[in-house]
Amino acid sequence: MLPNTGKLAGCTLFITGASRGIGKAIALKAAKDGANIVIAAKTAQAHPKLPGTIYTAAEEIEAAGGKALPCVVDVRDEQQIKDAVEKAVEKFGGIDILVNNASAITLSNTLDTPTKKVDLMMSVNTRGTYLTSKACIPYLKKSKIAHILNLSPPLNLNPLWFKQHCAYTIAKYGMSMCVLGMAEEFKGEIAVNALWPKTAIHTAAVDMLGGSGIESQCRKVDIIADAAYSIFKKPKNFTGNFIIDENILREEGIKNFDVYAVKPGHPLIPDLFIDELPDAVNKKMGTPDAAPAFKEGKQAPQPKAASGSVAETFRIVKETVSDDVVKATQAVYQFDLSGEDGGTWFLDLKSKGGNVGHGEPPDRADVVMTMSAEDFVKMFSGKLKPTMAFMSGKLKIKGNMALAIKLEKVMTQMNAKL
Repeated sequence: MLPNTGKLAGCTLFITGASRGIGKAIALKAAKDGANIVIAAKTAQAHPKLPGTIYTAAEEIEAAGGKALPCVVDVRDEQQIKDAVEKAVEKFGGIDILVNNASAITLSNTLDTPTKKVDLMMSVNTRGTYLTSKACIPYLKKSKIAHILNLSPPLNLNPLWFKQHCAYTIAKYGMSMCVLGMAEEFKGEIAVNALWPKTAIHTAAVDMLGGSGIESQCRKVDIIADAAYSIFKKPKNFTGNFIIDENILREEGIKNFDVYAVKPGHPLIPDLFIDELPDAVNKKMGTPDAAPAFKEGKQAPQPKAASGSVAETFRIVKETVSDDVVKATQAVYQFDLSGEDGGTWFLDLKSKGGNVGHGEPPDRADVVMTMSAEDFVKMFSGKLKPTMAFMSGKLKIKGNMALAIKLEKVMTQMNAKL
């Protein structure tokens, strides 16, 4: 863990989305130095599924040694942003650091993303970051520290990161483009940088999306808080950087990253927009529709799935389905498999006792997964992680993404028998 130095004592941080998760972790790290924290978030009353409000966060910040100003701010509302900035300046005398953390996410493809969700992501991620920065910049210019930090990814133009969730990628890259533009526009006056995790980070929101059990494949929010703290210590001329949390902490001399793992030693899920699969992503995709090829050691030809292997996999899956699994999952999955031994299959984990079979499910599928029969067998036998299959383009998903993620947990329980 990165030790506190006291450098942020008396500094004022304006943090959007600071009522929980990564935003609150950054706030608490700064509070230990004695910093002033403006909690600019929209949760004034407890969310039914997500813990924490701006007021409970304020209590934790005060307890950690900082001063807190909770402000109800929906970053889609320009007036609420301006009002919070005015309150911050009135109470603390200025703003030294802005953290644009508030974000909305929907990981669905173009045809399955409702316009309402598109508007939400564009308004919160890109527009919200832009407007909050605009409101804070006049005060940041007067600060000796003067940092803007956006929680957004490197501008990786690999088509892989666009094809599965185009709207989300556009919205997050909008935040990153604010870094690119504002770093140059305010060079010498304000340091403007982006920070992104190398792996998935465990937050209540991730739990809600991925279900219980996903945390073992994540790191704690502490790694982002430490990385942000490291950035804030740097001078104004450290600007225009797209920083990965682990990389900057290695530069700080951190060698043991197990301390950041929820379950040390357990395999971690790589985060979106990071080309971190074995060897590297092939830069060229043969055709516009081709899935990117990922090298796994030496590129030897892969054997075709044995005849009947899909049917055999489903037979074993049927044996492992229990009432507890059905009760915990409550979803119907359809698999459209290409290649030898392919076809359409279904896995019903909603009806009493569960069911599997060839053809389309009796009831409408909640999730439709498209992939090769060979990769399907690998996925259910534990040789190919669903997350990696999705990220590499080997697996296409239509429908409820949260229920799709739930299936990964079910597969883990089945792997031993497959």
